[in-house]
Amino acid sequence: MNDFEVRDVDVVVVGAGQAGLSAAYHLRRTGYVPDRDFVVLDHAPGPGGAWQFRWPSLPYGKVHGMHALPGMELTGADAGRPSAEVIGGYFARYEEAFDLRVRRPVDVTAVRDGEGGRLRVETSEGVYAARALINATGTWDRPFWPRYPGQGTFRGRQLHTADYPGPEPFAGRRVVVVGGGASGTQHLMEIADVAAATTWVTRREPVYREGAFGEAEGRAAVALVEERVRRGLPPRSVVSVTGLPLNDAVREARARGVLDRLPMFDRITPTGVAWDPDAEGGRGRTVDADVILWATGFRAAIDHLAPLRLREPGGGVRVDGTRAVRDGRIHLVGYGPSASTVGANRAGRAAVRDVRRLLEREPVPA
Repeated sequence: MNDFEVRDVDVVVVGAGQAGLSAAYHLRRTGYVPDRDFVVLDHAPGPGGAWQFRWPSLPYGKVHGMHALPGMELTGADAGRPSAEVIGGYFARYEEAFDLRVRRPVDVTAVRDGEGGRLRVETSEGVYAARALINATGTWDRPFWPRYPGQGTFRGRQLHTADYPGPEPFAGRRVVVVGGGASGTQHLMEIADVAAATTWVTRREPVYREGAFGEAEGRAAVALVEERVRRGLPPRSVVSVTGLPLNDAVREARARGVLDRLPMFDRITPTGVAWDPDAEGGRGRTVDADVILWATGFRAAIDHLAPLRLREPGGGVRVDGTRAVRDGRIHLVGYGPSASTVGANRAGRAAVRDVRRLLEREPVPA
């Protein structure tokens, strides 16, 4: 049931993950009052952003690059506890400490041009008329499933990283893991300990990164992602350009043959996957499988912004900083170069700074 017909606010923040909470924190510090001047809408059942959905076998100690939210450090966390519990609890404490009043579960279905220069934000609890919108919806809700010939004929199970339950359900199974990113290698190394057999398949030869990953390397990686966004192309993740860290666990898995990689198969059969006779590295081979696990990444969850026609011909949204070039009322945080946790913090601050300038420049319609 709707709480109201149309409610006027200055800013709507969509999403309460790292980027959304950062934006809400900076709005509050700037003087905007939650539930009066701005609202934070989150469709998830509880605090934690996408972290709350991480598989239970991912302990906090193995989380890649978690950066604290602005204004409150995450201290004393048990490295052995599931990351979903640790980070979910941290986000909950953060929301309470800064009284951010996140409204959930609320689905944002569409954002359109409204009356008087405002944005019409249509949600499962009613309509907001906003002067600006900070979109922080991330990618978790849009898992990317590649399509291959014969996919519908496979008699086994297919699942994506978004539904990965941990290694136990794969015990005694023959598993094909598709994807060369951090999630794919983590899944593979876990599953290999319990599965009857594993096969690792990637589109490109994996690139491993030795040594420390410092500030200069981080800036270079972000710059590569940022360049795509400036050109209006769909963003790649920051992790995709940093390479895989070559730590002790990865070295051991390589020595055991767990990370022996095959190029992408050409088709899926009812009983597994197959390569064409002339395929590079495949040479007509077939692999029997009970499960295909697609660790193939995610895409930006921004379909609700479609009525505003923000996408460029290349398929992405071109942004200047965090501001959508086609509509200065819209800011995208946690998108492209700000998809990392530290990048999301900075993007939240930058978006609020620009939104404040916009609102001070544009008087409230009478």
